[in-house]
Amino acid sequence: MADSNPDHEAVASALNSGAIHLLRSLAAVDRLAGLTPSRLSALSVVVFGGPQTLGALAAAEGVAGPTMTRIVDGLVSEGLVERQQHPSDGRSVAIAATSAGEKLMRAAAQRRISAIAEAIEDLPSSDRRRLAAAAGLLDVLVGSIRRVHASR
Repeated sequence: MADSNPDHEAVASALNSGAIHLLRSLAAVDRLAGLTPSRLSALSVVVFGGPQTLGALAAAEGVAGPTMTRIVDGLVSEGLVERQQHPSDGRSVAIAATSAGEKLMRAAAQRRISAIAEAIEDLPSSDRRRLAAAAGLLDVLVGSIRRVHASR
């Protein structure tokens, strides 16, 4: 870490803790989709990111190819994704969401958004304003983390 400012460490620690607790608090909402967390996450990548090769999907999820093959096989058997011929590489296969997969994932995402929105409504207006101002910075932070770690 280039700058070991204790304030940066404290903010990083608070963000890490908050992100973990936020995701854990949404686990019950995510279970309503009826999928394992790994299948729901992979389906999310395909629905919101478009068709993916198995390798790209495995990389996005941070798992090995054989693990992703098992996840995709499960999603195929549930009718949520399908294997298609890759549009530009006839030797490759693209994993694409079916209409049922798209519908399931969009409903799951909306349940998550609704749960978060409901929790935000319970906050004092000053906290809601601060949270709204900070929310956009999370994507900026993600981009910075990706740039820093891509160069290592």
